[in-house]
Amino acid sequence: MKIKKNIIISCLVIFLTSLVLISFQKKTVENLNMTTINGQSIRSEDLLGKVVLINFWATDCTGCIAEMPGLIKTYNKYKNQNFELIAVSMFYDPPSRVLSFSKNNKLPFPVVLDIDKKIASEFKNVTLTPTSFLIDHHGKIINRIIGEIDFDELNPLLQKTIKKSISSS
Repeated sequence: MKIKKNIIISCLVIFLTSLVLISFQKKTVENLNMTTINGQSIRSEDLLGKVVLINFWATDCTGCIAEMPGLIKTYNKYKNQNFELIAVSMFYDPPSRVLSFSKNNKLPFPVVLDIDKKIASEFKNVTLTPTSFLIDHHGKIINRIIGEIDFDELNPLLQKTIKKSISSS
């Protein structure tokens, strides 16, 4: 009975220690290599020093389309404050529709096609849209948002993160 109890306690300690170690691991974005629909190259190194919101979306996703005006407003509000927003269209989205949507809606931020799923794989194989990642100026993922963004929640976090990035430069 005593041995069983000690084994259970030992297993619990190992399990809890593992959880703590996993939670302290840095989740950074290091291998991004993207090309926008305008031919601009964006790499992880280019984003260091900036706060970045990466938004995975699709033209057939009603939630994605509904949040686009909020993304445009957010980008325009923070673009001159060490902030970048990148819209990554899903691999199954026809490039012609992405180009048309981007042009017709005058998207002011970079738009990237993820035809080969390489970008989604850097973010643990994103499959649901919309999904967004907020990345700090060190390249660390600090927030993942699945579903439409609540901009009332995002803006204070964004302001705090941008302020932190500016003060550490």
